[in-house]
Amino acid sequence: MPRTKIVILGGGFGGLYTALELEKTLARDPDIEITLVNHENFFLFTPMLHEVAASDLDMTHIVNPIRKLLKRVRFFAGDVESIDLDNKRVRVFHGEDEHHHELEYDHLVLALGAITNFFKLPGLEERALTMKSLGDAIELRNRMIALLEESDFECAQDLRRRLLTFVVAGGGFAGVETVAAMNDFLREACDFYPHLHAEQIRVVLVHPGAVILPELGEKLGAYAQKKLAERNVEMRVNTRVAGVTEEGVRLSHGEMIPTSTIVWTAGTSPHPLLDTLACEKEKGRIVVDATLAVPNHAGVWALGDCAVIPDPKTGKAYPPTAQHAIREGRVLAQNLKAAIRGGKRKPFEFKTIGLLASIGRRTGVAQILGRNFSGFMAWWLWRTIYLSKLPRFEKKVRVAVDWTLDLLFSKDLVQFKTHRAPTVSHTLHGKPEPLMVDMKGAPRAKQEEMMMSV
Repeated sequence: MPRTKIVILGGGFGGLYTALELEKTLARDPDIEITLVNHENFFLFTPMLHEVAASDLDMTHIVNPIRKLLKRVRFFAGDVESIDLDNKRVRVFHGEDEHHHELEYDHLVLALGAITNFFKLPGLEERALTMKSLGDAIELRNRMIALLEESDFECAQDLRRRLLTFVVAGGGFAGVETVAAMNDFLREACDFYPHLHAEQIRVVLVHPGAVILPELGEKLGAYAQKKLAERNVEMRVNTRVAGVTEEGVRLSHGEMIPTSTIVWTAGTSPHPLLDTLACEKEKGRIVVDATLAVPNHAGVWALGDCAVIPDPKTGKAYPPTAQHAIREGRVLAQNLKAAIRGGKRKPFEFKTIGLLASIGRRTGVAQILGRNFSGFMAWWLWRTIYLSKLPRFEKKVRVAVDWTLDLLFSKDLVQFKTHRAPTVSHTLHGKPEPLMVDMKGAPRAKQEEMMMSV
């Protein structure tokens, strides 16, 4: 018998929680086929990403294999190439050789999320680090450790100021939590480098507004700003990044900060694939109705960062946060069931429960049900709430153990590198033929081959 096919594009909060809700309902039916498509084979719990960069958590403990989360929903680990709304087909590919497939659908869920936007600022895309993926967090951690190692030797004395200066652009949640975690990690790590002192570390936060964390209000933002300043984080408020060069970061007021590290958290844009769809959009995001359906396109739904969802109480769009995306996914799954099996669709309505941010050294800021919290209590709430939201009991235990060990031991300073070990090639009885091997481990010929494949 013909099956009703549902395809979900994206495995972030919106896409995954849509699939998890369908797992309990429609996925049990033999005439329903549900497929989730995601670039990685895991779900990343992004609120804890900065703790991986700061060596507070093991990198595998904030990710969950999607195949362990979904038993009845099919999973495709690959990329989306194109979407054909007229013929109801999605073209995808996967593997090193880019095997292409076409997925037919009766219902399509767009949960592609957002990507980093560099706003065409000179030099930014070529030199900036980001904080959107697990790889980003690992790269930032490796960069900090590498610069500490380089700065510890006397030959780097003239370069030390630039090497030990770190700039974070963006005073929202991602930027503030990242700069706080970096600051704690770098200053604590100095104890293990005999030629370095914590006073030599320079961490700068650049924010275009008057107060950081504007989502939490001026009072909590000012508190966070004060605490970070007490920990020697330099603030550049009412300031933007104007460009990045080899020498450093140029700010909108003309100041030049010598640095080799800038972390960009100051802007995102909807997924570029949305530009190819003939749907009504607002600032690149797809406009949906109250039930999360895309008007004039039967069987197409959207949620999360790539959708504009109207709030009936304010008339504005709901903010693109994880707590909204989780609940949007559940409502969308229920409406999908109603569309297929018959029933009344439910409009999405949700009021923000709270907003939390960790600002390092067991302090935080939070706004929950209209009440403000700061200091240790806010930090404790941050950890407690996010630990409860982390999928799977196994990961909760692993994170809790990491946090406990963090109270007893110092942060790890190991770089995670993926270079191959040095090798040679020779006949059984002949003399070894030395290969050109560099200090990174892989033969140069092999590195060139790998680079060509990339």
